[in-house]
Amino acid sequence: MNMKTDNTVWHEQLVNKEQRANIKDQRPCLLWYTGLSGSGKSTVANAVDRLLFERGCHTYLLDGDNVRHGLNGDLSFSDEDRVENIRRISEVSKLFIDAGMIVSTAFISPFAADRKMAKDLLAEGEFIEVFIDTPMTICEQRDPKGLYKKARAGEIKDFTGIDSTYDVPKQPTIHVKTAEQDIRQCAEQIIQYLLNHHYIK
Repeated sequence: MNMKTDNTVWHEQLVNKEQRANIKDQRPCLLWYTGLSGSGKSTVANAVDRLLFERGCHTYLLDGDNVRHGLNGDLSFSDEDRVENIRRISEVSKLFIDAGMIVSTAFISPFAADRKMAKDLLAEGEFIEVFIDTPMTICEQRDPKGLYKKARAGEIKDFTGIDSTYDVPKQPTIHVKTAEQDIRQCAEQIIQYLLNHHYIK
């Protein structure tokens, strides 16, 4: 989707993305964490962000709940608003990447079309889909926010996995199974990918 305000012209900047990345000594990218509620997206993303910080990397983590406290605070969890939620965060992520940073987003992002939209905004190799693959039975057992219980009781509508669909990533860049590894191992798996593909040193 190409959106812009009428009567505006793109203003070229004297400092480009490559220059911003070079001074940070890293390759900018978007770690797009997707998975069911309770799968461990935010926990793993936070652990990775901490490890990157300890390596001296320039990063920022955009968490789904946190963004809904401000930028996306006017959106519900209807399918239509979920699409807009992802559109906005994709555009914000693109700005962070333009600043030469490694940005992480931890959102359920249930629809494959929306994840593709985010990917299509970026250059080749900048979008890294991280599938936090946790069985729904485990997510529901964890239920850290009590949301599954409310959804089962009919108190929450449009809840992913209950009465709203989740499109499982068919070919994620990184496939993380939190039921088989602890958080540290999951985080190190992602760090190793970034090292192997020269995003960080």
